[in-house]
Amino acid sequence: MTDHNRTSTTDRGKTARLAATAVGATFLLVGILGFVPGITTNYDTMELAGHESRAELLGIFQVSILHNVVHLLFGLAGLAMARKTSSAITYLIGGGAIYLVLWVYGLATDQRSEANFVPLNNADDWLHLVLGIGMIGLGLAGRNAARDTATTTVPGRR
Repeated sequence: MTDHNRTSTTDRGKTARLAATAVGATFLLVGILGFVPGITTNYDTMELAGHESRAELLGIFQVSILHNVVHLLFGLAGLAMARKTSSAITYLIGGGAIYLVLWVYGLATDQRSEANFVPLNNADDWLHLVLGIGMIGLGLAGRNAARDTATTTVPGRR
């Protein structure tokens, strides 16, 4: 007796993997651009770390060597974690949570204090809020899509 129906599965985990790839690639690009004079203004004032760095990516976001390296590592982590749906979701939601913590930290820290070691300015702070919400949203959307992986019956197929 032959079964005339076949079950196929749709790969909905792709949503989370693509989102993590895009976010990781963006962070990697930002990390690279942070080391490019012209794209980073006041490049000659860039410090290893600390609020004394006056270098600004796109003339807006305060950066240092440490800040750029963190972007590079965060980008590489995103690309590596994008290979599997579960780790892509973890990257997006966990990374988003980290950015929300950085947002709060940036708001609570005096920009001229030694605690501002990354360094962060107002533009960085508000970008961290947007990144945190956006990454968590992408992670939840990816998780929901992966959960909703549909099994459909295709008539006449085995």
